[in-house]
Amino acid sequence: MLDRLPTERDKREGALIWYAVASAAIEFKNLYNELDVFWTEAFADTASREYLIRRAKERGLIPHPATACVVQADLVGADVPINTRFNCGDFNYYVIAKNEDGTYQLQCETVGSAPNSVYGTLTPIDFVPGLESAELTELLIPGEDEEDTETFRQRYLDSFYAEAFGGNIADYKEKVGAMQGVGGVKVFPAWKGPGTVRVLFTTSEYKAPSAELVQTVQTAVDPETNHGEGLGTAPIGHTVTVEGVKSKNIDVGLHLTFQEGWNWESVLDSVNTTIDTYLNSLSQEWADSETLVVRINQLEALLLNVNGILDLSNTTINGGTVNLEIEGEYIPVRGTVTNS
Repeated sequence: MLDRLPTERDKREGALIWYAVASAAIEFKNLYNELDVFWTEAFADTASREYLIRRAKERGLIPHPATACVVQADLVGADVPINTRFNCGDFNYYVIAKNEDGTYQLQCETVGSAPNSVYGTLTPIDFVPGLESAELTELLIPGEDEEDTETFRQRYLDSFYAEAFGGNIADYKEKVGAMQGVGGVKVFPAWKGPGTVRVLFTTSEYKAPSAELVQTVQTAVDPETNHGEGLGTAPIGHTVTVEGVKSKNIDVGLHLTFQEGWNWESVLDSVNTTIDTYLNSLSQEWADSETLVVRINQLEALLLNVNGILDLSNTTINGGTVNLEIEGEYIPVRGTVTNS
C-alpha cells in the first residue's frame, strides 16, 4: 500500500500516512485470512466437521450417532425385572429382555465402543431378592462411537458415485451398513432366483456377529414372517436372507529365535496381539474383497518388530508353508499359536 503512494510523500514509520495506511492494512490482512477460511470450508474435501455436516445435509446425510452395546448375562437365582440396573467395571447396565434359555440381555448406559470389551462379574445396583450370581458373558450387539470426520467425509464423497435407490446393491449396503453393530456388508442379488437377495455382514468390530444381531438385522431388513411384503427396509417383492460372516481359525506355527533374556512365555502376549491386529486388518477389507489372503511374509515382518524376537523361520499357517486364501463367507481369527 505504501508503494502505491507518491514517492515525495513522507512514508516513514511514524509519519501520518504510515499510520493511516497501517490501520487499513491490518483490516485487509484479517479479510484475506477470513477468505482463506471461507475457501477451505466451502468444499467438502477440506471442510471442518461442522461445515462438512452442513454440506452433507444437502444430500440427506448426517454422521452416524454413537450407540450403546447390548450384552448377554447369566443372572442366577432370581427372576430379574426389566430395567434392573447392574454395574461391571466402569460401566452400568440395565435389563432389556429375558431370553428363552434363561439368560438376560442388558444394555449399557454408556454409548460408544469402550464397553465392548468388558466381561466379568456384575454387581446389582438395584436390590434383587434371591439373586445368587450375575455374570456378563457375551457381547451381542457392539456399541459404536459417533462416526468420525474422515469416515463421514468419505461416505459423503462416495454418495456421488454409488447412487442408492430402489433396492439396488448400493441401497442395501447403505441401509444395512447404517444399522447398529454392523460393519462390512456384502450383497448377493438373485442368489436363489429373481427377487431373492442374500445379505452377509460383519460386526462394526469386523468380527462374526451373534445370532441376536443377525436376527435384529433380518427383522429390520425383511421380517421372516412377512418375507417380501416390504415391512422392512427391503422393497416389496424382495425376499431377503440375512446371515453373519463366519470365522475361520488361523493356526500359526512359529520357529523363533529370542533375544537374550527373552523366552516364549515373555513374548506370547505380544505375539498374539500382533497376529490379532494383522487378521483384523484383513477383516476390514472383507466387504470389498472376493477372497482374503493371509500372507506369511507380512505376518513374519510384523512379528519381527515384537520386542524379544531376534529372528524367525519356517512359519506355517494352518500347517502349510504357503499363503492361505480364505473364501468370501469367512473372516480370519486367531486359532492356536505354537512355537517349536
